[in-house]
Amino acid sequence: MTDEQGKAIGRIELESMEDSIGLFGVFDENLAVFEEETGVRLRIHNDGIAIEGDEEQVALCKTVLEKLLDMQRKGEPINRGRIRYAIDLAKEGNAELISQIMGDVVALTNRGKQVKCKTLGQKRYVQALKSHELVFGVGPAGTGKTYLAVAMAVVAFKNKEVERIILTRPAVEAGEKLGFLPGDLQNKVDPYLRPLYDALQEFFGLETYKQLMERGAIEVAPLAYMRGRTLNNAFIILDEAQNCSIEQMKMFLTRFGEGSRIVVTGDVTQIDLPKEKKSGLVHAIHVLDGVEGISVIKLTHKDVVRHELVQRIIQAYERHENAHAKERRDD
Repeated sequence: MTDEQGKAIGRIELESMEDSIGLFGVFDENLAVFEEETGVRLRIHNDGIAIEGDEEQVALCKTVLEKLLDMQRKGEPINRGRIRYAIDLAKEGNAELISQIMGDVVALTNRGKQVKCKTLGQKRYVQALKSHELVFGVGPAGTGKTYLAVAMAVVAFKNKEVERIILTRPAVEAGEKLGFLPGDLQNKVDPYLRPLYDALQEFFGLETYKQLMERGAIEVAPLAYMRGRTLNNAFIILDEAQNCSIEQMKMFLTRFGEGSRIVVTGDVTQIDLPKEKKSGLVHAIHVLDGVEGISVIKLTHKDVVRHELVQRIIQAYERHENAHAKERRDD
């Protein structure tokens, strides 16, 4: 159907006011996102939504609205990040994948909150964690690399698939000097390990977490503490792995024992090593490419599930880095 100006008009029926509020927000704050991203004009009526624009734009917007409406009716919350992600999928010709954003429940926090995959990248990551003994999760901040790895570690521990959880990070100085921090070595590296403590406490609760730490079922330690050990029946997570040297990475990966699973996470754009040192994460991904039993999952700005501004910040930095790389090649 078209109007007098030859513009296409589409329509979607709404079952209730909850449909409209769930899609567009209490004050229709999400309306502008649909219009900005698809180029259509939306009019909300009591019983439906009218979509006006070019034929292709109307068809795309209608498809996305129908998919998101179906998700919402199944209990999935809709926000601006999910709207933009769904529209991007539709523009790429993958509208049929939008419903897969929902995903299954990965884990439950101590307070009963459901942890689910929010992007297809996260879903691939979780599937790899379930099916491979060694997984590299590489991507920018906010993509859930560490959080989902901890969630899967907790699930494996509660299901008695492993006997303990070991979380580790390289204690690399990012602009600060460890020597100036108060306390012994453990106190000095605790700030680097704090995100891991926080994630574990969210899943176990503070008291259970403390008990598991005391009996050695959970270990959170700097990477240097891994040397000379063989780690059996453990779910081991190496976080911030971009700051490992090649030697440290090889040392860590060869700690692999019977019944253990390893997850290595990092962001190759945030390397704090001296310029003359190559990242062990970058090196390992190259060396281990194609090795059976190993999966490398690369997440992007599209998988960022923090505030949508974080996505735009990451994209801006990527453009800046790409421009400088081009300048260096031209020189």
